[in-house]
Amino acid sequence: MLKRAKTMPESPIFSQLPVRMITSGPAGVQVAVHVHGTLSDDILPVICIPGYVRNMADFRHLPAAINQVPGTGLAFVLVDLPGRGRSTPLPRDLAYSTLLDADCVLDVLNALDIGPAVLIGEGHGGQVAMLAAARQPTRIAGTVLVDSGPVTDSRGLVRTRTNFRHITDLRSPPAARAALHKMLSTDYPGESEARLDELAERLYVQNPRGRLEALFDDRLIEQLEQFEFDDVLEPQWQLFSALAHAPLMIVRTQLSDQLRRATFDEMLRQRPDAATLAISGQGSPALLDGAEERDALAQFLIEVCRSPSDEN
Repeated sequence: MLKRAKTMPESPIFSQLPVRMITSGPAGVQVAVHVHGTLSDDILPVICIPGYVRNMADFRHLPAAINQVPGTGLAFVLVDLPGRGRSTPLPRDLAYSTLLDADCVLDVLNALDIGPAVLIGEGHGGQVAMLAAARQPTRIAGTVLVDSGPVTDSRGLVRTRTNFRHITDLRSPPAARAALHKMLSTDYPGESEARLDELAERLYVQNPRGRLEALFDDRLIEQLEQFEFDDVLEPQWQLFSALAHAPLMIVRTQLSDQLRRATFDEMLRQRPDAATLAISGQGSPALLDGAEERDALAQFLIEVCRSPSDEN
């Protein structure tokens, strides 16, 4: 018998992101999905897949920003992977995996009656996109990889684990806020206190006892216990090759600890046709809120999301 999973906390960060729940997988996980715009057969939709412990709040401003650019009018589907955000956690008998997350994304496409789509994946979400393409290549019409590639950087995994342990051990709300600001300032130097608060609220919420509670299942952190800072993880270049049939954009932030420069360079060597975007002064996840980032993403998405019938 499957053991019950924990209940995920509520957060005001999601107040402007109404969702519908989609059942996924044999365990019947409820996946939270927010649709921005109108899904149609004329323009391919954009599916946004967050990082390992992250949720759709990382993309909450992106659809409106992209659709400010003339000629867009794109539909976006923001997804919380199982055990993140408002999606229900997996039963304790089941382990989290990239394979399960990829199946979840494909289940969302099926439930929304979406054929081909463009996937934007940040960090782990990009690896989910690669695996989805390997499993059902005709469903993937294009991909944007943000600080993501076929080689996982162990530094990012260890840092995620260490930060979580430190934050959840703090009993004082002011101390927890100060610690979060210090951590976030590493990725976003120069950001205001108010902006750092908003970034912190994407991952943590204060519970009635005044302690910070993560907007993801703690078991995601438990599964990172095996990794060390200097581990060299097995490359998955065959998954990167699964994207070869469709247009690709590769985005890397200057301060990323998820995508090493050497991996980024090799990805460009294998895909010299790929569009690229380098974001200075930021780490992961990329904020994607600058005019340069918005315009570059919009140009790529406009070119890819038009259906063949629109080009005839």
